[in-house]
Amino acid sequence: MKDICQKPYDMLVDYITGNEIPNVGAEENRQAVERYLVDQKNYDRSTIELNKPIDLQIGIDRYQSQIDMLVQINGQSVMVIKCAAGSLGSREREAIAAARLLETNQIPLSVVSDGQTALIRDVITGKKFGEGLDAIPSMDEAIRLLEHYTPEPLPENRMEREKLVFRTYDSMNINVQRNIK
Repeated sequence: MKDICQKPYDMLVDYITGNEIPNVGAEENRQAVERYLVDQKNYDRSTIELNKPIDLQIGIDRYQSQIDMLVQINGQSVMVIKCAAGSLGSREREAIAAARLLETNQIPLSVVSDGQTALIRDVITGKKFGEGLDAIPSMDEAIRLLEHYTPEPLPENRMEREKLVFRTYDSMNINVQRNIK
């Protein structure tokens, strides 16, 4: 039987880690967001965790995936960021669900960006926090936001629904680095 050739991926150097990574899916968009956070919003690279694992128990099934970016300041999570290559609006719900499920308490903000613009939501209320890259809080603004934020867990009666929402949207992410063998 003939070997199936794997597509040769272009490689690029990740702005946060300095590691060489495959340029697949929305990776160029993520690189733009990484640069913006560090260069324009004054985040230290160490505050941005890439490919944060998420592990969900949904009924009898286990669903494992990754969150594009998690921004933490002094050990407290402030933003989940989803990088998308297409319609941002279609990915907002996925980012909100991730921010509601990733930790014991909900993470204050969800961001969806294509590297050119962004949609930011208050995770607890689901209401629009801002639009455009400029609306992403700077490091100093995020510190102030956390000072006034009261950590709040997701109500138990909403947990299973949020897990299903996340899995449904996330399972459509077919052209991502974690799926490259």
